[in-house]
Amino acid sequence: MNFNPILLDVTEQIETERLMIRAVMPGDGVAHFPAVQESLVDLRKHLGHLPWVEEEPSPLNSEKYCRNMRSSFIKRENLVYFIFLKADESFVGGVGLHRIEWEVPRFEVGYWCRTGAQGKGYIAEAVQGITDFAFSQLAARRVEIRADDFNVPSWKVAENAGFTLEGVLRNWDRDAITNDLRDLRVYAKTV
Repeated sequence: MNFNPILLDVTEQIETERLMIRAVMPGDGVAHFPAVQESLVDLRKHLGHLPWVEEEPSPLNSEKYCRNMRSSFIKRENLVYFIFLKADESFVGGVGLHRIEWEVPRFEVGYWCRTGAQGKGYIAEAVQGITDFAFSQLAARRVEIRADDFNVPSWKVAENAGFTLEGVLRNWDRDAITNDLRDLRVYAKTV
């Protein structure tokens, strides 16, 4: 009998001490758009190769992104969640499980934080929450984080969340703005 991940019941909400991490839903573009607009310089600096960052921010583009991520969630291709503060329900950013290999199972954690919420440990908390979820509910054998060597805040999140640096891939990619070669850090947790 073949395994089909679309038949998995996947939790749509994860709670941590300070955060409510919820699967992206239609209508979430209203929360996504101002956060992207506020954070565009940071996002393009580190995540410029992602289509939703390259596009000019607009309410329509944010809503399209949210609906595409919802579709991807239902198909179990990407499990994308938005992060909200429990205290006041303000939008913090996003976290998700990507590059999923259900046969292993193996996941890559991706994340971003709106500029105004950076430096408060929210993303490390969200990463820990989604990683615990991957191991406990999705039977993950490996969860990894890939971070550009120049994106110090991103790889510091990996380290603060207890991931182990496995190696640095030299000349992995080109910078979206300068075209310079960039190195990629690979962190992981395994069972």
